[in-house]
Amino acid sequence: MKIKNQAMLITYADSLGKNLKDLKQVLEGPLKDTVGGVHILPFFPSSGDRGFAPMDYTKVDPSFGDWEDVEALSKDYYLMFDFMINHISAQSPYFLDFLEKKDASAYADLFIRYKHFWPNGEPTQEDVDLIYKRKPRAPYRMARFADGTEEKVWCTFDEQQIDLDVTTETTRKFIKDNLEGLAKHGASIIRLDAFAYANKKIGTNCFFVEPDIWDMLYFPRRLLAPQGIEILPEIHEHYTIQQKIAEQDYYVYDFALPMLVLHGLYSGQVNRLVHWMEICPRKQFTTLDTHDGIGVVDVKDLLTDEETEFTREQLYAQGANVKKIYSTEAYNNLDIYQINCTYYSALGNNDQAYLLARVLQCFAPGIPQIYYVGLLAGENDIELLESTKEGRNINRHYYDLDEINREVERPVVKSLFNLLTFRNTSPAFDGEFAVEAVDEHTLRIIWDNEDAGVVAELLANLQDQTFVITERDEASQREIRL
Repeated sequence: MKIKNQAMLITYADSLGKNLKDLKQVLEGPLKDTVGGVHILPFFPSSGDRGFAPMDYTKVDPSFGDWEDVEALSKDYYLMFDFMINHISAQSPYFLDFLEKKDASAYADLFIRYKHFWPNGEPTQEDVDLIYKRKPRAPYRMARFADGTEEKVWCTFDEQQIDLDVTTETTRKFIKDNLEGLAKHGASIIRLDAFAYANKKIGTNCFFVEPDIWDMLYFPRRLLAPQGIEILPEIHEHYTIQQKIAEQDYYVYDFALPMLVLHGLYSGQVNRLVHWMEICPRKQFTTLDTHDGIGVVDVKDLLTDEETEFTREQLYAQGANVKKIYSTEAYNNLDIYQINCTYYSALGNNDQAYLLARVLQCFAPGIPQIYYVGLLAGENDIELLESTKEGRNINRHYYDLDEINREVERPVVKSLFNLLTFRNTSPAFDGEFAVEAVDEHTLRIIWDNEDAGVVAELLANLQDQTFVITERDEASQREIRL
């Protein structure tokens, strides 16, 4: 199915009910007409990181269902799948075969072996300092072979996630085979997770290495284009990188929007948000929340350092049940540039502020993605956080079917559903976008579809958190009441 200009749900296979069959039931029942697409977070057999350490892309984890369940969803929704182009599970048959057979393994070239990559087999301290890394040391783990020997292999993230050498023919074949396999099961778009880490080069920070990164992006695009499947590179970094990728006509993420909206609602000032909407890519997916934390690095130079710090501090001051320690090593947080909190709780569980945040997202350029906890205006799950000591679990609540049926009856959730239905069905959002600051606290956004003769307008005051949405055509004008 082609990508539609309709909101996309982000969810794990077992977060709205226990499995994919439950998810389909929820989409057809309580969530009917709220979304046109679904990003099913990694549903493959995995050894860690809630699916992001995939063992086998040819299978659906049997606890979630099977390929028939995935394909059933693709009949009614455009789907996004993940492909971890940077790494594969340490429990995958590929890495296990490498540990068993070492140099004789057919997959020996799949991995980055320190002894082959670095002169003399080890990086210098200067090399280590240069790397954009997620650990306070060189990124590696020990590979212990069946013959009793051991050596270092590149490992950027968790020890269950072994980096791939994207430069070898072995890895190119691995990528080709798995992407073509995923294409057969109903994907409309494939997200390249952690893609900016995939290219490693001595003398660089091993992050978004140019020009190598462009070849690495073009390769999957060329493979999937004949099937009409798009790719979405996933990256948290300076907004100019997203603009660069967008210039090559790829979809990108708007990861700057979450902090900019929070800053606007905390400060009452519209200038930073309006400026970003004027210059941001148009071919993008917008987010306020995801399965990870709220990204901070993405707003560098869109907010001043002082404004960023103000926003962080206001989140902890105004947010509900959120503490700084939840985003630290004490709660297994590897990324100091993300804040672990649900978006609803970041706004103090305030219905009006939260609804305005979603209105701003729905009127921003791009296709809105709504994380499942956000779709139900979910509060921080302190119980799950404390039971697992995993910071990101504060925003990964498991909803059973009865709880979903209760949550959708809350006024804020009903209003959000009405907003999404409007966003999905109004022809105005296929038109031209314009934004202006009316005054320091008020902004106006207009979507004008001349061909359809329909205009949608938002007038919002961020200081008192009020807004008016109108839609007009040649014959009439109406206020959209949520």
